[in-house]
Amino acid sequence: QVQLLESGGGLVQAGGSLSLSCAVSGRSLSTDDMGWFRQAPGKEREFVAGITWTGGITFYSDRVKGRFTISKNNAKNAVYLQMNSLKPEDTAAYYCATSLMGNGKYDYWGQGIQVTVSS
Repeated sequence: QVQLLESGGGLVQAGGSLSLSCAVSGRSLSTDDMGWFRQAPGKEREFVAGITWTGGITFYSDRVKGRFTISKNNAKNAVYLQMNSLKPEDTAAYYCATSLMGNGKYDYWGQGIQVTVSS
């Protein structure tokens, strides 16, 4: 059974930083692309950041580019999201997900973790 568990969320003031982690069990991430998504209340889920299975290529939404950094540690079977210069509009539940085929379709999802940025 594949499980993804996010950690590291919480409350932070605008301009601050948070680091999210996603630990994966039941499957090796060494061949999977990974992604982070978020969903604010009343809004649709949106893509935040992605990383290829080798960790060699990363990509970001325009809304977070230059502020967030995604990374992957295959040895620890985990993916991370470093979030700097946080804004109140970054407030959302954040989800990690794994893509088995690297085709942009994500197959397994975590339960999500709340990030709240106060102004």
